[in-house]
Amino acid sequence: MAKIKYKFDPHDLSYKKIELSLKQHIVKYVPYFLGSFFMAILLYIAFTYVFDSPRIKQLKRENSEIITQYKLLSIQTDNLEKVLEDLQFRDDNLYRTIFEADPIDKSIREAGIGGVDRYEHLEGYNSSDIVINTSKKIDKITKQMYIQSKSYDEIVSLVKNKDKMMKSIPAIMPVDLKNLANISSYFGMRMHPILKYMRMHTGIDLTAPVGTKVYATGDGIVESTTNSRSGYGNIIVINHGFGYDTFYAHLSKIVVRDRQKVTRGTVIGMVGNSGLSSAPHLHYEVRKKGIPIDPINFFSRDITPEEYDEMIFRSIHEGGQAMD
Repeated sequence: MAKIKYKFDPHDLSYKKIELSLKQHIVKYVPYFLGSFFMAILLYIAFTYVFDSPRIKQLKRENSEIITQYKLLSIQTDNLEKVLEDLQFRDDNLYRTIFEADPIDKSIREAGIGGVDRYEHLEGYNSSDIVINTSKKIDKITKQMYIQSKSYDEIVSLVKNKDKMMKSIPAIMPVDLKNLANISSYFGMRMHPILKYMRMHTGIDLTAPVGTKVYATGDGIVESTTNSRSGYGNIIVINHGFGYDTFYAHLSKIVVRDRQKVTRGTVIGMVGNSGLSSAPHLHYEVRKKGIPIDPINFFSRDITPEEYDEMIFRSIHEGGQAMD
């Protein structure tokens, strides 16, 4: 019960009861009300900070589970990357080697995913790092798997064309061994017999009598024929496909025409001494994608292993006498 207050009245020398107006009552109790209100707010904030609501507890559990799943997913993507690296190694160093296809350039395999803002929407959260890193791994693996699948499509195509490829790649001697006197000059740097200076000899010189038959060493199409009294003289170039061309020079006679289809063993011309040549012989080259490579690597079908080893030895250690 509220205490009753009295006030002494000097005029009538008596105590009178103090009566407060409504305004005075409001002014008197406002501080207590405001204090209670703010105290209630502080208590609510403290309670909600220390004690989560059921909804907040559920969201935190879900968030924790999501982070755990992302960590597991990150580990799985690391394992997938290792598996993919093994597939890429086998593709470049085994399958493509078998079919003589160039390996896929590393810059293509490792190309990133475009767009600097691609992961911007994932930033700003406590778990942004693991979410963004995992997303990047998945995007990278997805792109590399696409490139790998396209590579396997190419390998499948090569497998289907294997028979054609085996028939097309140069694989025999361009002249009969019975008519071959010797290999007078091998692939590599040689002294030119007429010009008298060192220069790269981009083929081999097969010494044989004038008129000896010259054969196409693989299936293909006659790319060009040239009749000339200088340089390599009379020349035939055959396009075998799969990046291969063969080059036959110093011929005495050409018996094929441009764009003519030929098969391995087709007679295309005769050994001669045309152009800048010091004696009758066939200058023979094999080129892959326009780059000359040692023709000896393609003669194993025509000779015994012992003869092939001897030929390789002489190619490395003996120059022979260059004829062009």
